[in-house]
Amino acid sequence: MRYPVPDLPPGEWQESELEVERSRFITWLCHAPTIADFEALLAQARERHPSASHHCTAFIAGPPGEQAAIGFSDDGEPGGTAGRPMFQVLEGSGLGQAGCVVIRYFGGTKLGTGGLARAYAQAVSQALEVLPRREVVERTALRLRVDFSGEAEARGWLSERRIPVEEADYAADGVWLTVGWPSDVEVDLSPLASRLRGNLEILADD
Repeated sequence: MRYPVPDLPPGEWQESELEVERSRFITWLCHAPTIADFEALLAQARERHPSASHHCTAFIAGPPGEQAAIGFSDDGEPGGTAGRPMFQVLEGSGLGQAGCVVIRYFGGTKLGTGGLARAYAQAVSQALEVLPRREVVERTALRLRVDFSGEAEARGWLSERRIPVEEADYAADGVWLTVGWPSDVEVDLSPLASRLRGNLEILADD
């Protein structure tokens, strides 16, 4: 599976701001491959904006369509007016591994439930427009055994196809290479086996 994620370093976030009826909505977006990464963003938001009226949240700590490592919160706003609209925008973007916090400073004018839902959704949509992205490729671990003399040939073949060698173990019977095979690509190592004259053994890593 291949999908876009926020192209941001760990611990950093993209910030944007929206004003609606004098209320300020400050949106932070981060790369959140785990729930802990999102929780770190929320802690930073609360630390930097302790006097804000609300710190509303939404996150998908996994691939698009993830059902377990997801969440959203209204943080005191009327039920369904903040976290859910934020999550729906985040989910609709097709992003994975993404977390957001919208920090609200109340401006004195009540927006009503519909106005709040639109404002929180718009705040996230606006932030997503300028969010840098990169593609993630989910991978399956494979272990390949090659002769010592075939290691350079195998590494070259894998490199040409952008398949990373994650580990190399040197044993009496040759070199065991652990590689990250793209999960959406059928495993076909017959061309490499031909180059190595059959001196290739494959073992899926459990």
